[in-house]
Amino acid sequence: MSTNLIVARGGVEFVPPISLAFWRWLFVFLILIFFNFLVLKRDFSKFNFKKEYFKLFVLGATGCGICGAFPFIAGQTTTVINMGIIYTSSPIFIILISCLFFGEKFNSIKILGLLLCLVGVSIIITKGNLELLLNFKFNPGDIWILGAAIGWAIYSIYLYNWKTNLTDFSRFTLISFFGAISLFPFYLFEEINIASTIFNTNFFKWTLFASISPGIIAFSLYTITQRYLGATVTGFTLYLYTIYGSFFGIIFFGETLEYFHYIGALSVFIGIYLVKKKTK
Repeated sequence: MSTNLIVARGGVEFVPPISLAFWRWLFVFLILIFFNFLVLKRDFSKFNFKKEYFKLFVLGATGCGICGAFPFIAGQTTTVINMGIIYTSSPIFIILISCLFFGEKFNSIKILGLLLCLVGVSIIITKGNLELLLNFKFNPGDIWILGAAIGWAIYSIYLYNWKTNLTDFSRFTLISFFGAISLFPFYLFEEINIASTIFNTNFFKWTLFASISPGIIAFSLYTITQRYLGATVTGFTLYLYTIYGSFFGIIFFGETLEYFHYIGALSVFIGIYLVKKKTK
């Protein structure tokens, strides 16, 4: 999924962000339906679509809509390094939502971990400048990627707790379809009022790359891993976002690591460790 950061910074130079997200998930659906049509047709015979379509829409809107468009919007005004570190906070929101709605126990150690994670994210967003926090002056891109982290937490929990007869690829095919549907009205608004899509070589290059690498491959691996490890543990694979985000930002976009990146990342990592620490 970390290659999504490359798309978020590089792709939006050629394709408007919501357009890139919409066409990406539409391409994902078309690719998957081509290779998975017979299996999907078989699965539909034992699947109550009328009863389950709302769940599919929620998964599509959060996993593909919010997590598809928000990073691309963020990439217009923030760095790959910032996106990598802030997105790493998603496991904290997974645990927080699990405590609030699914009865997972919360203790003083977890509260401390949650606070440390939020402090770390705040340090990144404010670049270590407390005055920006007090005056509510934030880089909009950092807020967008924080919203994506929360969206991914909702998607992960909902995906894990939804029991269905669909195979992983059939479920992902339908989620990508509903993801494109959820993005469509915002895509039209962007086309009419903000920026029009130019369907040239750059459009197809970036859209296909986004569809295959951080799209089909990454989402499929995440879904399969989650089945065996659960939402919370699998969420910790987002640690790699920080590492790859820094690498991609420095190598491909000439970004630099500042002191607040180190402090913020350390605070996030310690916070997540404390939240996951088992108490006797």
